[in-house]
Amino acid sequence: MVQLVESGGDSVQAGGSLRLSCAASGYTNRRYFMGWFRQVPGKEREWVSTTDSLSGTSYYADSVKGRFTISQDNAKKMLYLQMYNLKPEDTAMYYCAATAQIVFPIPRMPSDYNSWGQGTQVTVSS
Repeated sequence: MVQLVESGGDSVQAGGSLRLSCAASGYTNRRYFMGWFRQVPGKEREWVSTTDSLSGTSYYADSVKGRFTISQDNAKKMLYLQMYNLKPEDTAMYYCAATAQIVFPIPRMPSDYNSWGQGTQVTVSS
């Protein structure tokens, strides 16, 4: 199982930017889907973005498309989420997740992933 540790969460004003990082270790498969989810208290965990480690193809939820960019550095075993033009509704705990499970077209449900980080808090004030 992959071990994941997030960092980079902070409090920012609306319109600001943040970059979240996720350090990964324990890879045994050649191909992984790496993703970001977010969750606010009392609500279900929401899919944000996923990237395919083999093809490099990335996918985004409509709510963040054009504002967030997911990327990975395979050599450093790092996953990133660059967030621009942050809005108060982006406030949440952000989680890094990984899975070697092949889900067509991409894994975007929390149950599709079997490795999770502890989360990093992002707070956006208006």
